[in-house]
Amino acid sequence: MDQRGLVLAALTQGHIDDWITEATSQRRYLIRHFLKWTTSRRLTRELTVPSIQSQEPQNLLDEDDRWPLLQRCLADDALPTDVRAAGAITLLFGPSTERLCHLTPEHLKFGDKHAHLVLGRHPVLLPPRLAQLLRHLAEQPQLRPQLSRVHPGTQRLFPGRVPGKPISTTA
Repeated sequence: MDQRGLVLAALTQGHIDDWITEATSQRRYLIRHFLKWTTSRRLTRELTVPSIQSQEPQNLLDEDDRWPLLQRCLADDALPTDVRAAGAITLLFGPSTERLCHLTPEHLKFGDKHAHLVLGRHPVLLPPRLAQLLRHLAEQPQLRPQLSRVHPGTQRLFPGRVPGKPISTTA
């Protein structure tokens, strides 16, 4: 509006459509809330903002790429255990990064013959090598700063640097 010398009352649907089309961030759709507020106070006419376009994955792995990566996660001892485990879980079951970060040892169920990982409501059967990696993660001591030993917090399979907090999704 500033760039075009417009006042709020002069705002049209065309202006909104142009602004959304020209913007590069998904945040542009948040203007919907502001426009709802301006309309309710009769500062603007009723203006609409389209729904956020669905974000389809851009790069999907095909089977020929997925299996060698899974094999590397399960067998390559040069990779850190947590990276191997997270990679294998992601390649096999595809949970969101957010869900992966919050996994605790309580999500693992070890039986006499089989091990399961509880993702959501249902346990999924783990391949033996992945079960071994996850058991190792669950049993390894988590090094924590001295202050956190008073209040140990939740043990995580993928602990973050902040005591009691999971690893960040970007990490």
